[in-house]
Amino acid sequence: MEPGITGKQTITVTKEQTACALGSGRLEVFATPAMIALMEETAWRSVEPELSEGEGTVGTRMEVSHVSATPVGMEVTCETRLTQVDRKRLVFEVKAYDAAGLIGEGMHERFIVENGRFMDRAEKKRTR
Repeated sequence: MEPGITGKQTITVTKEQTACALGSGRLEVFATPAMIALMEETAWRSVEPELSEGEGTVGTRMEVSHVSATPVGMEVTCETRLTQVDRKRLVFEVKAYDAAGLIGEGMHERFIVENGRFMDRAEKKRTR
């Protein structure tokens, strides 16, 4: 996998994605947790075709600023660009926009994992 892979997706903000609905505030605007989830999804989907059978990615770090509110009913577009590849470590530049301009930006880190092994380790926590 090489840097330069891009991703893009657009959603329409719903009441279920507001700060009020997600518990991150009392206002009916696009919630920061919803923006972060959109950024993560856009990033992992962008590199998924490059992965081997049985591999996936997991998010390990997110550093973002949410700089502008977006009301319910407006579209939000997320764009990601893979900027660094260090063995299994992937670093993305992430940005989100609505019709008025930039609403959020930052950096997102993911790691390539073998899905079966990863889930086995997670499930072992139940038996401790």
